[in-house]
Amino acid sequence: MYYNGIYHEFYQYNPDGSFNPNTSYNIVWGHSVSTDLVNWITLEPAIEPDTPNDIKGCWSGSATIVSGDQPVIIYTGVIDIEKHQVQNIALPKNRSDPYLREWTKAGNNPVIQSGVPGLNSGQFRDPTTGWIGPDGLWRIAVGAQLNGYGAALLYKSEDFLNWTRVDHPLYSSNASIMFECLDFFAVLPGSNNGLDMSSAIPNGAKHVLKMGMNFGEDVYVIGVYDLKRDAFVPDTDDSRLWPRIDYGNFYASKTFFDSKHGRRIIWAWTTETDSSSDDIAKGWAGIYSFPRTIWLDNDGKRLLQWPVEEIESLRRNEINHQELELKKGDLFEIKGIDTLQADIEIDFELTSIDDADPFNPSWLFDTEKHCQEADASVHGGIGPFGLVILASDNMEEHTVVHFRVYKSQKNYMILMCSDLRRSSLTPGLDTPAYGGFFEFDLEKERKISLRTLIDRSAVESFGGGGRVCIMARVYPVSLVDDDHQPHVYAFNNGSATVRVPHLRAWSMRRAQVSDITPA
Repeated sequence: MYYNGIYHEFYQYNPDGSFNPNTSYNIVWGHSVSTDLVNWITLEPAIEPDTPNDIKGCWSGSATIVSGDQPVIIYTGVIDIEKHQVQNIALPKNRSDPYLREWTKAGNNPVIQSGVPGLNSGQFRDPTTGWIGPDGLWRIAVGAQLNGYGAALLYKSEDFLNWTRVDHPLYSSNASIMFECLDFFAVLPGSNNGLDMSSAIPNGAKHVLKMGMNFGEDVYVIGVYDLKRDAFVPDTDDSRLWPRIDYGNFYASKTFFDSKHGRRIIWAWTTETDSSSDDIAKGWAGIYSFPRTIWLDNDGKRLLQWPVEEIESLRRNEINHQELELKKGDLFEIKGIDTLQADIEIDFELTSIDDADPFNPSWLFDTEKHCQEADASVHGGIGPFGLVILASDNMEEHTVVHFRVYKSQKNYMILMCSDLRRSSLTPGLDTPAYGGFFEFDLEKERKISLRTLIDRSAVESFGGGGRVCIMARVYPVSLVDDDHQPHVYAFNNGSATVRVPHLRAWSMRRAQVSDITPA
């Protein structure tokens, strides 16, 4: 949340060690603060499991600014070894403290208990940020398993402390047995300005319901919030076509309204994909993605995401290339940057769109499989083209982020892949080939953009202006080899020549992260 000039980041933290929090009951709310979303100060935990209402862990939840100046946290508490779950409230002890270091739990906790027919009390968690309905009452949604299906249960309150359940869910679906890590927010088509859910929502706005499904995939559905029914009505109920927020290692994402800049910001947890022993050796496990601005595309069908502009303050030593031409088989090395910490922006301009291969709609249902079969070594009509990053001298290790262009019946479909299968020689790593499709009007615009941020083991890529985003974790040997900087290349392996009108790249400074609690 953003409050009184300070950004607050709360996160699930395991103080017992650098291993999966699901194996520990001592889960607390870690707390860090920043004035710029780049440099952070780590504070003491905001919430710890010290009452019967959360004795087995303080799990996910949300923060809401109530009445303009009152921050409130609502979170899930686990109350026993069977993992029965309830919802609790915490309030800052001293609002005049700019860092809000101490929080007090409400005396009437738990403010929401299960007690719903058909509700699995062990699958009842992650309350959303609050919003105000047309009747002036606060609302939140809580993720649940109801009668064996995923549901977003709806609750109302006058004061944000005492809650009653609405007799129907905000939304439910048989697409998943459980909805978790919910988010619900309003967006305006074609506007990158964020909307404050505690204020009046303008006419023409759409709503987004984001759900964690299958315990690892953040998907979203765009629709309309029907005020009369007090229910969310999706534009499509076909869950197979619900896009993912990010097609890589990106889960439990959460947005908030940044009142300082009038934007909505999203970020997420990205897990380690090396071994548990590696995590223990390095002393930490799990990171956050770069914070991103998120908004709705002009056509109202897709969310767009882009790294917040503050990240650019870390850029240094810019290199610039223009009017490059990449023929089939060409590799162009990008030199002059720190390839372990870099920000690369590149535009690919198609010289012809007649060579596009035909699109098979069945690929939409398993893009990872298609990225494996149509990898960067497989020649296509238009593509693959993109970036080879973190490459060893002999290319035994490398990660590829690339595009392919297909012609569908109505338009062109762009496949974006982030292929990690040769990212490391270390055995036993999780190295998938992530992928996602986006629609593109190549008749109007021949340029396809790619931005890739490299922060050692983190590789975060944004294709087509943020239409598809892929977060990946890689562990090449070069990360621990100070004598050899890995290589970065732009490449084309398709039959059609691809031009690069603009290529800009920067080395990235290290952000300042302090573990010293301010006095």
